[in-house]
Amino acid sequence: MPLKIAIVGRPNVGKSTLFNRLAGKQLALVDDQPGVTRDRKEAPGRLADLPLILIDTAGFEDVHDDSLEARMRSQTEIAIREAELALFLIDARVGVTPMDERFANVLRKADLPVVLAANKAEGNQGDMGLAEAWSLGFGEPVGLSGAHGEGMGELYGAIRTALGEEAFEAAFAEDDAAEGAGFDDEILDKLAEIDVDDPNLSEDELTAALEAAGIDDAAEAEAQLAAREEARKKPIRLAIVGRPNAGKSTLINQLLGEQRVLTGPEAGITRDSIAVDWTYEGRKVKLVDTAGLRRKAKVQEKLERMSTGETVRSLKYADIVALVMDADEAFEKQDLQIADLAIREGRGLVFVISKWDLVENHAQKMRELSEMAKVLLPNAKGAPVVTLSGLTGKRVDRFMPAVAKVYDDWSARVKTGDLNRWLRYTIERHPPPSVHGKRIKPRYMAQMKSRPPTFVLIASRGEHMPEQYKRFLINGIREGFDLPGVPIRLFVRQGSNPFADKYKPGKKKKA
Repeated sequence: MPLKIAIVGRPNVGKSTLFNRLAGKQLALVDDQPGVTRDRKEAPGRLADLPLILIDTAGFEDVHDDSLEARMRSQTEIAIREAELALFLIDARVGVTPMDERFANVLRKADLPVVLAANKAEGNQGDMGLAEAWSLGFGEPVGLSGAHGEGMGELYGAIRTALGEEAFEAAFAEDDAAEGAGFDDEILDKLAEIDVDDPNLSEDELTAALEAAGIDDAAEAEAQLAAREEARKKPIRLAIVGRPNAGKSTLINQLLGEQRVLTGPEAGITRDSIAVDWTYEGRKVKLVDTAGLRRKAKVQEKLERMSTGETVRSLKYADIVALVMDADEAFEKQDLQIADLAIREGRGLVFVISKWDLVENHAQKMRELSEMAKVLLPNAKGAPVVTLSGLTGKRVDRFMPAVAKVYDDWSARVKTGDLNRWLRYTIERHPPPSVHGKRIKPRYMAQMKSRPPTFVLIASRGEHMPEQYKRFLINGIREGFDLPGVPIRLFVRQGSNPFADKYKPGKKKKA
């Protein structure tokens, strides 16, 4: 199994910079001001050939009251207990400070190996601090630079020595999971080869031609079934988003049954997006707590802009987005913008109304919220509205079943035969409007992919199909195949012209 390392130290010594270096990605927020990191953040990483699980921690503050700094210290202590090795960072340019000495005493009491590293030691600027580091009593310090990647070989050797050969070799037993395939463009190519506008082609012949092209054959059906089973094995990537102080972190702690992320009355406590692996009734879930999203005009500070960017990135890479809203302020403009972004990115959506324990008339409030969701977000029609209290745990048990249902719908595939029977029934009742006096004739529909469900419709004069009729078909698919709360994508393609090869401009007819 990968080696779990907690990167610890006082504020502003470069822990997040080194975390990003070892992770190979800019996952943690980095800024010159101290105290940027607040929660502990985990990510896979690698040092040469050594696989790692990295834990970035908040800067150590020696306080024990009810303040935010004390809660940050508690998160660091938890990281130390969970880790197999502590990587203790000091600032080589500043040298050993009293805070470093107090934290060294904390690490001596912990039952785990410690590697001492003097960060920001590029060039000769950190020689004095590197010499002072010997006084902390953790053996030979490693001089390195997280920003420039210097000293990584020495760090590798120090970790190997601190662990011992047996524990070091055990870290190499890891399995890498492969990601699934993406958009299937081959279906469009196969459909383009079939003359769906041939007036002599019957429905049965059209279906036979499509099956001959391999679009709806038994092998594909088996592949689809295997893909669904594989989807259920993958973790549900669930992003908890919303405005500041809506109760996102409180909900995550209630789900996990522990104080995994910092909470409190202060708005904007969460800055980084914190991913936590969890299991719900046998299904793997990756919970992502995100920073609150305010209106763009109110985001002024550089650090908040970075937090906002990280939240949007987490939303884009999620499977399901849970939009958490305060019961008294639900569906305000910023909430609607977040929901619209989730739908445009193709994410499944669940509305979460938090602080439900403070609502007096539950039935009336629920009616109001349901009506607001229907009127203000018609493109999220049918998305579940879950009311709960993250603080007391009331009705939290309704949250994950709603998420699992949306995820299954988001991963669903519709049988091609059922889809086309629905299409024929729909256009008989509500045919597309004529454009410039000419009829638009839908001929065939197929599902190109799931996650989110994506369909292609082949129609004569398809490029002229009005957007209103496309939305009508999307809503019909959602209702006809029970896909509420799921964004549905529909591409309309025009069938090939059966007379295209029979006459070309400039070509003389034979006498």
